[in-house]
Parts: sequence; C-alpha cells; structure tokens
Amino acid sequence: MQPDPLHTHCGHSVPNYSSRREFLTSSAMGIGGLALASLLGSETAHAVPPILQKPASFDLKPKAPHHEPKARAMISLFMHGGPAHMDLTDPKPELTKRNGEDYPGEVVYSFVNRASKKLLGSPWKFSKHGQCGTEISELLPNLGEIVDDICLIRSMHTGHNGHEVSIRYFHSGIPAVLGRPTLGSWLCYGLGSETQNLPAYLVLTDPGGLPVDGVNNWTNGFMPPLFQGTVLRPQEPRILNLNPPPHLRGELQRQNLEFLADLNKRHLEKHPGEADLEARIASYELAARMQTAALEALDISQETKATQEMYGIDQDVTREYGTRCLIARRLVERGVRFVQLFLGGQPWDNHTDIRKGLPAICKRTDKPAAALVKDLKARGMLDSTLVHWGGEIGRLPVTEGDPNTGGRDHNGQGFTNWLAGAGVKSGMTYGETDEFGHKAVTNVVTPNDFQATVLHLFGLDHKLLTYLHNGQEQVITNRANCRVVSDILS
Repeated sequence: MQPDPLHTHCGHSVPNYSSRREFLTSSAMGIGGLALASLLGSETAHAVPPILQKPASFDLKPKAPHHEPKARAMISLFMHGGPAHMDLTDPKPELTKRNGEDYPGEVVYSFVNRASKKLLGSPWKFSKHGQCGTEISELLPNLGEIVDDICLIRSMHTGHNGHEVSIRYFHSGIPAVLGRPTLGSWLCYGLGSETQNLPAYLVLTDPGGLPVDGVNNWTNGFMPPLFQGTVLRPQEPRILNLNPPPHLRGELQRQNLEFLADLNKRHLEKHPGEADLEARIASYELAARMQTAALEALDISQETKATQEMYGIDQDVTREYGTRCLIARRLVERGVRFVQLFLGGQPWDNHTDIRKGLPAICKRTDKPAAALVKDLKARGMLDSTLVHWGGEIGRLPVTEGDPNTGGRDHNGQGFTNWLAGAGVKSGMTYGETDEFGHKAVTNVVTPNDFQATVLHLFGLDHKLLTYLHNGQEQVITNRANCRVVSDILS
C-alpha cells in the first residue's frame, strides 16, 4: 500500500515560511499541475459564510445513496454540435419521399440568411440490426452491432436551438445559465469516489481544442473546486508536472508535503468558516497519490492487441478517439465515478457540405464508441457502468443552403441520444419525433428528465440531493417539472 505522505508532520527542520502561499511559491514540488493552479487561484476568495447551520465538510470519500443503485460509474461521450438524427438514428421515410418539397409547418432557424423550407431527405440508407430490429444508418455500422445493448431515445427536447444554451441545460440543469455545477460534479458531491488515488471526475479533451463553451462543460459552479472535472490532456504527457524533479523526490518531497499539510491544518483552525479549504487540502493530497496511480491507469500498452484493435487504435482515423475511449474504460475500472469525452469545437454542426462532414465524424467516432460498450459488457462492467452518447441538439429536416452542397440548421425540438448499461433497458427505442424528424411528439425527454434519470440510476433522488448556496437549497434540475424516465429502466 502506498503511504500517505500527508498523514503526519515530520518535525524536520524547515524554512520559516509565514504562509502556505509563500511556501508553494518558493517550492517546486512537482506534485501535479492538474489541480494546484486553479486551487491557488482561488486561495484569496472568501468563502460564503455559514447560514444558520454548521458549514459543510467536503471530501470524496464514498457516501451512501438514497436507494439501491444500479450504476456505480458513468462514461459520457458528448457529441458537440448536434448529430443529424434523421441521417443517423431516426429514419423518416416520409421525409425521403417528399424530398425537395416545402415543409408544411413552421421552422425556427438559427441562420435565417441561409434558411430554406425545402425538405431534405437523408442521402443515406437505413437497415435493421440486431434481434430488436432497430433501424440504423449506414453511416454507423458499428452502432448497428450493439443495438441490442442500448436504449435509443428518439424524443430528446431542449426547446432551444443554440449550442451554448442547450449545452448548459444538458450539463447543469438550466438553459443558458452559467455558474452551476455540471452533472459530474453533482454525482461526485453526492456519492464521492470509489478511488482515493485518482480524481472522481475526469475530462478527456480533444487534440483539436476545447469544445464549444469551453471549460463551462465541466465546471464545479458554486461547489468547491474538489468537484470540478479534472482535465487530461489530449496527448502525452496527459498530466503535466505529475512527477517531481529528481532533486526533490523521496524524503525531501515527503517533508515538503507534511509541512504543507501542517500549514493547511493551522489555517483551517484559524478560519473554521472557510468550508472549501478542506476540499483544497484533499486535492493537494490527491495530486501526490496520483504520481503512481495515474501513470498506471493511462498506460494502454498493458492492453492486448485484440482490445486495441477493437477500439480502432491500429487505424489512423479512429486511433485518437479510440485511445480516449479505452482510457475511459480503464479509469472507471479503477474506481473513477464520472468520465466525459469531448470533441474539439462542434464537429457535428453540419451547416454546410453535410455529405462530406457527417461521414467524416461518424468514421472517427462510431467504432470506438461501439467498442466501449462491447468491452464493458465482455468484462462484466456494463451492468454497473452507464454509457451515454449524444449531443445537445439535433438538425432540421429542411436544407440549409444549396440542397446538393448545403447542410442542416440547428434543431432543439427533437433529436436522439442513447444510453447503455447500469439498469437501462437494452434493445429498445423510446419516444418519437414527427414524420419529418422536426419535433419530439411522443414520450418527450428533456435534459432535466435525463438528469433525474441518471441520478436515480446512481441511487440518488434529484429532489433530495441538495446544496446550500446563497441561502437556498439548490438541486441540479432547479425544481423544474421533470420525471425519472422509468419506462426505459429495467
């Protein structure tokens, strides 16, 4: 067992630093840049004073759920930009039949100057797959191989066409509003983590850059920094400054860390109302423990050749995304609570040249996403790991620009996401959009419904999981009229 370097004070002679900040500034401990920069940046922030109750104590130790859970971990494959559901997962024969005709209903466009009312039938063919017979586009052949293991929700609805407004609704519970914790933060706050050697909430970003809306996708909002998503870089080294320089390793690092722990303890005793200081201390300790655990978890060379090939790591087009999907499996295997994969920018945002752009992003992501479900199932992990695939919006059934070279505009009225594992019914389609794929009309599912359902699978009641902020008890769904979608649960 790896010793905890912060457990006791060493008593060795050390310089007479007057504060923790001075100590950290003058030391090059190298215990991990993943948390220290953001935490030290908030060092001078004043904590919210306690309001008629004892300040909360924050940590990531495992906590009891409200009821028996089905899920212990979640991997979210977030598809920024809005995948075109009528071209991928929601076949519309009537749309194809009436290709080129005027749409008979009202359409809300995001880009009026390129708008059209001409219906655009899908250029791609659909066919039935699996024992369930679910129809999937030829663009997603690997998804077709796992349809018996997923629940395809064809009736997602945000009611908003914009990216950021719908992303924030999906992640944090209220459309457009900034400063609220994301789903991963709420799960880690409510349940803690099954590992104390890795962050509970990990984010795997894209080498092409941040997704649209940037770091807001994994913010801790009004919660302490302990519950923010920790970013793994898209290339090696995935965690900068994880190991200390040679001249500070071993005994000297242990002494430094013990001294820092003593300073933290004294500071906490002098400022008992500074509740999130305990969260900072826990993050410093975690950074030290990660020096061994993180390197092992991120080392996919330990995987068999067959496993790597299943994820497409042997192919240029799928290597990068496949590597991240495989790392996600390795992380939840080691007790990480919530892992989310993002794509740079918004590659599913096919306003133009959809005939080229949509196949390209499908080729990059389809095989790794399906491999993740197959791999989890083969290892007996799918029963306790919830896998999510989907974006914040879908696309309109009408063409944007020229029918041959154009694409589709935003559509938050109806689109598709899918779930697999952890108590979700498999081989199932749920909900419907209208005959053109424009609006969800049957069994509508909102982001708040999605959040309530995810929390339920983890054994949490979304109405009871509260956080006191500005004198009010906050919940992820903001007390909206929503439901646990029990129809899709086994």
